[in-house]
Amino acid sequence: MVSDKVLNEILRFIVNVTAKMMKSKICSILLLDEKKRELYIVATQSLSEEYINKPNLKVGEGISGIAIKNNSVTTSADVRTDKRFKYPEIARKENIVSMISVPISIKGRAVGVINSYTPKKHKHTKKEIKLLGTIANQAGLVIENSKLMEEISTTKQILEVRKAVERAKGILMRDLAISEDEAYKIIQRKSMDTCRPMKEIAEAVILTYEIKK
Repeated sequence: MVSDKVLNEILRFIVNVTAKMMKSKICSILLLDEKKRELYIVATQSLSEEYINKPNLKVGEGISGIAIKNNSVTTSADVRTDKRFKYPEIARKENIVSMISVPISIKGRAVGVINSYTPKKHKHTKKEIKLLGTIANQAGLVIENSKLMEEISTTKQILEVRKAVERAKGILMRDLAISEDEAYKIIQRKSMDTCRPMKEIAEAVILTYEIKK
């Protein structure tokens, strides 16, 4: 499984490369917390604690929030004076001026944004917008693959639990002459009483059986 740590390292690599290519003062990737409907920073090459620790943005709030809400590229010529930008004081302190926010999408659904800030006023060219869009697409693929690997791993774990429980039930049914439902309840009750996963209880039943053979 691609862990969150590995995913974040890949995304940090992407922002570092992007910052160099775009000549960004700050480059960052924000992902969407779908339950809270908030964007939070997962990767940036900025060392500014104020920028890194700034509050999350609600969908529709700020330049990034607007970009993900509309699933479209959103720019600002000067974030220091743009009323849509939520943190002008950080912009002035960190000397960031122009900004572009490009949605990161998976199968047409926006899951985050990649942002690039410049240290002086800059009108982003079509070439730059296309480049950042390509990078956003690559980031989307990385995130999608990570989610797929996580789903595969979870499914595999579920199947392993079922396999162990099914075998343990068979052993209990045969040894105790009980029904399948009764065998399952024994495993379930033991799991609850000991605060141990059902897989561990099932494996203990199987191990005991193997030793007795």
